[in-house]
Amino acid sequence: MVEVENLTKYYGDLAAVDGVTFAAQKGEILGFLGPNGAGKTTTMRIIAGFMPPDRGTARVAGYDVVEDSVEARRHLGYLPENVPLYDDMTVGHYLTFFAKLRGVSKKQLRACVEAALEATDVAEREHWLIGKLSKGFRRRVGIAQALVHNPDVLILDEPTEGLDPIQVIAMRDLIRKLRGQRTIFLSTHILPEAQAMSDRIVIIDRGRVVAIDTTHNLTTRLQRVHRLRVEVRGPRTEVQARLNALPGILRVDSRDTRDGATVFDVEGSMETDVRERISTTIVKNGWALLELDTREMTLEEIFLELTRRQRPAGASQEVAKV
Repeated sequence: MVEVENLTKYYGDLAAVDGVTFAAQKGEILGFLGPNGAGKTTTMRIIAGFMPPDRGTARVAGYDVVEDSVEARRHLGYLPENVPLYDDMTVGHYLTFFAKLRGVSKKQLRACVEAALEATDVAEREHWLIGKLSKGFRRRVGIAQALVHNPDVLILDEPTEGLDPIQVIAMRDLIRKLRGQRTIFLSTHILPEAQAMSDRIVIIDRGRVVAIDTTHNLTTRLQRVHRLRVEVRGPRTEVQARLNALPGILRVDSRDTRDGATVFDVEGSMETDVRERISTTIVKNGWALLELDTREMTLEEIFLELTRRQRPAGASQEVAKV
């Protein structure tokens, strides 16, 4: 549905996007992550047809965004970070206006507006002035305008930006509900959000793609040690000493919990599964094993690991939108 090949864009002598290549499959939610200045927004704007690339191609539903710009846009819905909402229009009139701009025929106009209202759960507010809506509903109306012509591809730039926690949950549920019906290209600087909603992740840094994969596969590829969380009710010093003495254990840190038990953060060799040794040791000594859980790398750790490799020593980095 979205194919990007060797996409390059210069601002003066700076390559803001440098040979970017990836594809988003039909029905997939593809998360797009990058630190400040990585080229994320520039890439999205090229795909959306707002600016041409200097080199390379981008296709939406098979149509080149430069050579077949009109056809590509017919298959694309775009939610920019700052949605151009008109406060003096009702929700229904606003969506009707955008449907006409998108070339929806008079015969299909009402059906398309109703479908967008239903898909975003704003049908009950069709006759409200947009200026009277909460921020959460304004974002929903923004998605509705991106959906109103029933596109195959949605580009959502920071869809939860500025929302309160309850509104964030509602917006995530809405995006998940759209999964499978169309391809969704999702930009966010909230890493747990990308992990929760995306089927795959594209990480871009300094204009270049540094990783494309599922979070699980990236973890498998990058994690150098087994990490475990072990909660035990027993003598802290003795338990820690016994765990440290086990073959394959590289490091054990400990911290108390509120109920008097101790949590041990254990790192073990990737060549050895130490879980059975840990559980056997604790049980044989008569201590209570309350929890034994594998801890994978978080998306934030993956992100920092991959982008850190691309930067010279001492260079600063900020995880944020681009």
